[in-house]
Amino acid sequence: MSETPRGRGDADHCFVCGPENPQGLRIAFRLDGARCVGEFTPGPHHVGFDQMTHGGILFSTLDDVMANWLFLQGARGFTAKCEIRYRQPLPVGTAITLEARCKQRKGRLCVLEGSAKRVDNGALVASTEASFMIDDFGALARE
Repeated sequence: MSETPRGRGDADHCFVCGPENPQGLRIAFRLDGARCVGEFTPGPHHVGFDQMTHGGILFSTLDDVMANWLFLQGARGFTAKCEIRYRQPLPVGTAITLEARCKQRKGRLCVLEGSAKRVDNGALVASTEASFMIDDFGALARE
């Protein structure tokens, strides 16, 4: 069961984390200390080629784990820029752990880092760094 970001009822149909999107990934994100984490196992309908997970699916999961770092703290923001580095292909059916943490905050800008690691052997599949513009600071304003 997915955990919709607090104060974001409009995210119920989000492609990545929305619990009510029948075509979505339905990843349940949660805060674990200073990190946002989630798990995902790509299925046959997430394939790109040769039974490997499509890179766009991986990108979407990493963008969303970073966005949820904000949303689960009550903040609202949007991706301004994101860079991804694919480290190795991910075979369909291979579970990954997604993780995001804040690297730097300055005014309305929050720089986040994300990673996707295989559950079976801990290998890094992809990593991201993104800048998010914060519209509403929510709980972050009290930090």
